[in-house]
Amino acid sequence: MRFRSIIILTYFFFVNPLCAYEVIDENAIKKTSNVLKESLTIAGDNSKELLKAISELHGERAESLVFLIKHMPERDLKNLSSEYLIENVNYAFKAREESEWAKSVPKDIFLNDVLPYASINERRDRWRKDFHTRFSPLVKKCKSLEEAAQVLNKEMWKMINVKYHARKRPKPDQSPYESIDAGFASCTGLSVLLIDACRSVGVPARFVGTPMWSNKRGNHSWVEVWDGKNWKFTGACEYSDAGLGHAWFKGDASKAIKDDPRHAIYASSWKKTGTNFPLIWDLGIDYVSAENVTDNYTVKTSRRVFIQLFNKKGGDRVAARVEVWKNGLKVGGGETRDENNDTNDMLALSLKKGDDYKLRIISEKSGLLLRPFVVSGKDDEQIFFYIKE
Repeated sequence: MRFRSIIILTYFFFVNPLCAYEVIDENAIKKTSNVLKESLTIAGDNSKELLKAISELHGERAESLVFLIKHMPERDLKNLSSEYLIENVNYAFKAREESEWAKSVPKDIFLNDVLPYASINERRDRWRKDFHTRFSPLVKKCKSLEEAAQVLNKEMWKMINVKYHARKRPKPDQSPYESIDAGFASCTGLSVLLIDACRSVGVPARFVGTPMWSNKRGNHSWVEVWDGKNWKFTGACEYSDAGLGHAWFKGDASKAIKDDPRHAIYASSWKKTGTNFPLIWDLGIDYVSAENVTDNYTVKTSRRVFIQLFNKKGGDRVAARVEVWKNGLKVGGGETRDENNDTNDMLALSLKKGDDYKLRIISEKSGLLLRPFVVSGKDDEQIFFYIKE
């Protein structure tokens, strides 16, 4: 009901303002129309299409479309049809409802990195329904977001017959169907294709790139996939059986320079961030929002991770011998502290950001326990473990 009220009130406020005051008082109009006021004003005559699309959706779907419209660039506000938007939203939710891993995606990530119909400045193709039909059978038996993304990156290129070629592709910023029609695409066009394929089946994916490597060897674009815990990179049309987070450009990316817009690494965002993605093929475009994610690639130094062990949630600290293992190798260990130690006295280990670890707890009372964990990379990060979970 909330969004239907907004639709009715915004219609009167923008399309027929003289009638607005006959229906509801000025304060109520302002309160309910501010969500889309700026966007609908920019849309002009096309605001009717946007409002029509919202009016034909319900609940979360209407709410999600409001999010899209709120952060939509001017070119889309003025041109996208209600039919296009409704199909995009409905099939995004259809994919979300078809697997447990798609359902597990947090709402904010779904809105920002599954729902959007575009990544950068590419032509707005109507790909969502078609891609869902093509690619959903590939991921039907997948058990995780990462597995689904991996299967797509391995299998989809044979289905659509698109390859990388720096010169044969018509332009760098191709839309999905422009790349399919040409049979060739740049790293940018391939990334757009993989992102759309992922989104079509409910896998969060976003466009990532650098305007120029720090060694000035050129620009590059790739994809990040949300695996349920973290964003992990992969090269489009560059499947690696080692999994996400493995690519030839890892070394180059580690030398990016965060504070230099020419050499930093950016990840696209549908939600406005205040930072523009520097599109090297057209630096005049300023409507693609981004996050500077350079730190995710360049942080090589180990950070302190404080390990605390409790007998149960809300219980007492426990002293026990622990070992940290990664890929079958022991990489750290020590003795946790109990209630007899100062509360700021904790087992501190130097562990690298972003790696998956396992903590082996060697307890006289409970025997050998195993607890998986991830280091997020925060300074002086504390991680809590429990004997009884």
